[in-house]
Amino acid sequence: MPARLNGTDPSESNGHHTNGQDLHGSQLRGRLVIASNRGSIEHTFDEQGRLSRRCASGGVATALASFPGALPITWVASAVTPAERSLAAAGKPVGLRRSQRLRLVAPPQTAYDLYYGTFCNPILWFLQHSIAGELQRPAFEREAWEAWEQGYLPVNRAFAESVADELAPISGPRQVMLHDYHLYAAPPLIRRLVPDARLQHFIHIPWPAPPAWELLPRPIVESILRGLLANDSVVFQTRTWADYFLRTCDAFLPDASVSWDDGSVEFAGRQVRVWVNPITVDAGDLQAQLASPEALSYQEALQPELGERTIVRVDRLDPAKNVLAGFRAYDRMLDQHPEWRGRARFLAFLVPTRPRVEEYRSYAREVFDLISDINARHGRAGWQPITVFHEHNRLQALAAMSLYDVLLVNPLRDGMNLVSKEGPAVNQRDGVLVLSVGAGAFAELGGHALPVLPDDVDGTARALHIALSMPLAERRSRAARLRQLVEERTLGDWLRLLLDDLATSPLGEPALV
Repeated sequence: MPARLNGTDPSESNGHHTNGQDLHGSQLRGRLVIASNRGSIEHTFDEQGRLSRRCASGGVATALASFPGALPITWVASAVTPAERSLAAAGKPVGLRRSQRLRLVAPPQTAYDLYYGTFCNPILWFLQHSIAGELQRPAFEREAWEAWEQGYLPVNRAFAESVADELAPISGPRQVMLHDYHLYAAPPLIRRLVPDARLQHFIHIPWPAPPAWELLPRPIVESILRGLLANDSVVFQTRTWADYFLRTCDAFLPDASVSWDDGSVEFAGRQVRVWVNPITVDAGDLQAQLASPEALSYQEALQPELGERTIVRVDRLDPAKNVLAGFRAYDRMLDQHPEWRGRARFLAFLVPTRPRVEEYRSYAREVFDLISDINARHGRAGWQPITVFHEHNRLQALAAMSLYDVLLVNPLRDGMNLVSKEGPAVNQRDGVLVLSVGAGAFAELGGHALPVLPDDVDGTARALHIALSMPLAERRSRAARLRQLVEERTLGDWLRLLLDDLATSPLGEPALV
């Protein structure tokens, strides 16, 4: 029997899931196995040593939490915290909502560290976000091979074995949904163990053009591509990322036959569908969270921090999010338009991330040094230009997004960027969205945002000034259209398309990988 924790499941209490009605007509039959590095729930020990859990952070976790509790699902995820490793050692799945359970994978710590702390982050993350030049790895090729062979492959193998164990007792269609860049090598391993499995892989982050992949040793790139082509379908956030994937297959796998007409790849006797299904947010759920007493108290506490005009950003403190360029643009705007000094404040909600990785520590130091410099040069008695909230506090960030006059979202690259959708869904001040063309969300929202090139500090400074100065009628029109775009496509729509794709995939056959 699954182990069940005491206390309230945050995925139930906070409503982070689609309504079961949203999936009416979907073709899911039987239990679904979902594999991702992190599950939707994070387990920790509290100060008294008791086991507790909360909703995990990040776009993937938010997406996974959207699955209705009525769907019979087994999550297969890494045991990351000491609490999760203790649960994994017990050898029993953890009970979640209703008919759902969590199976934790606990590979040796050294293997997990190489898998996650070196190969996934920063190597794959930086490469796929087109910031590989920021890698501080003098012995890069040796390090990449070591992390691939001694970390990435063993952990992917452990995931595949756990997925296969979960599939073994299932009668009827055996369906597996894999998520993101952590599990590129798992599909062929699952395929060998369960030849008739239906496999789908959703990639949340960008897929770069073929030249970016030349950074890695070619055999590793070929293995990544062969791994993905062992799925029945591979799903991307935007048409651009999907097209780059097709081009990468064409460039690195001579035996792959790319069909540009229907977006598929024939490889090793398998026809793999490559398609696009952009993720979104649950606007109604976000608005309900914002109406909670706790969120209202955050709104009240933030009032003294607001300026006559307030710029807000909400990001993990990650080089791909381009936080430095955003602050430089604000600095440039204050230099060029001194009338905003004392009037336009910048509230930054920066979530700590990957503190063990040197590239992230170095970037964080640069960010905080720049903030100190801007505050010292532009600040005055009773007014500080930038205030930073450096913590993981999703509800506080949501309250802040309800209060912005300008939301700055300027990543170098992003698979989607859910902040750019969450902000318009909850904002109560007819706020303006300044949005990077490098965000996947730009394909949907760009027509009603102020566009910026991520590396153009002067252009971003101009956009901030325009946004702060924009007449109310135009602000209101843009904000209304952005909210409409976010609300008209639900998480249920996104999920339904994934489930129907899985249900209509042909029964798997062993791939020659």
